[in-house]
Amino acid sequence: MTVTWDSLARGLADEMWAEGVLRSPEWRAAVEAVPRHRFVPRFFTQDPEGDWSETSSADEGWLTAVYRNEPLVTALAVTANGNRVTVSSSTKPGLMVRMLEALDVRDGHRVLEVGTGTGYNAGLLSHRLGADRVFSVDIGAELVATARVRLADLGFVPSLSVVHGATGLPEHAPFDRIIATCSLPKVPWAWAEQVREGGLVLVDIKRSVHAGNLVLLTRHADRLEGRFSSRWAGFMAIRDADVAPEVRSAAGDLADGTRSTTGLDPLPWSSLVPWFLAHARLPGELAFGYRGASDQGQPEWATFSAIDGSWCAVRIRADGNGRREVRQGGPTPVWSVFEAAHEDWLALGRPGWDRFGLTVTADGRHEVWLDAPDSEQRWLLPM
Repeated sequence: MTVTWDSLARGLADEMWAEGVLRSPEWRAAVEAVPRHRFVPRFFTQDPEGDWSETSSADEGWLTAVYRNEPLVTALAVTANGNRVTVSSSTKPGLMVRMLEALDVRDGHRVLEVGTGTGYNAGLLSHRLGADRVFSVDIGAELVATARVRLADLGFVPSLSVVHGATGLPEHAPFDRIIATCSLPKVPWAWAEQVREGGLVLVDIKRSVHAGNLVLLTRHADRLEGRFSSRWAGFMAIRDADVAPEVRSAAGDLADGTRSTTGLDPLPWSSLVPWFLAHARLPGELAFGYRGASDQGQPEWATFSAIDGSWCAVRIRADGNGRREVRQGGPTPVWSVFEAAHEDWLALGRPGWDRFGLTVTADGRHEVWLDAPDSEQRWLLPM
């Protein structure tokens, strides 16, 4: 029996409905009606050795794969040093729908999407609200041009523009909602100026790899303010130019620096909340990577480095006593800062993401708070 895309789309909707991610009939109708495969004619997968392979509409299993509840890498680019890196992807449908549900759109709302990508999310928005109320921007000119054709072929003609997402679209403001499908280290105040008072901004704040989460902010007269999502999510970082982002090397010379041991796992995703809180005292974005190889063929060190020359390296495998060697150097003791943040987090009772919120003001101030904006527990993110 031939498998059809609409039966696969209904199956995907059923799966997300059963999980409680998809809750409203309007968004369910959009998932079932907008063909994801038209936006993902090919995707790429990477093997453990780092090599990429392509699956296209000519390959068996492509259609079924497109309608799984999984993210798909849809565009690669080559950096100046020869690395192939991801520049666009189709977000995991479950995450995409979770964000659209959180956006709480109503009939008549005008929505700005930052990060057009394949165009699929703009298609869902267009189905729900009408394409004349959907505006989407991306810095990738080819991405926007391709998305425009795909959407038009389905009868959707939203307003698509090639601009840096941080600038928004002031000529089309005000918006009722702004949703970003890329991560940013800070919320641009330009977005606050372009969303009406009482409107919502949903954005993935990431100070470094894994250091942050989705936050839903309400526009008040003098600020944006709201809480982080209870479930962690992550997106590719916003690009400042329509080129492949360079991969910055992580860590300095492991023979240098101070040495100590730690009982903490060095992989950022093992301690997401304290890893984020540590960035209130770290020098900007940290590059994360691996160094060396163990006897089992796995990476030996997890490494971190900052733009000011601060760095640290932590052995991934613990010894028989549960300890790992740490080496760090530069003006900021990166690992010591993280350990202090982790201790503070433990003392607070290991609060989860849903207890934290964020306040953003016009002067660029980003203040993280615990439980309430007037809490005594606050962390000011560096400007």
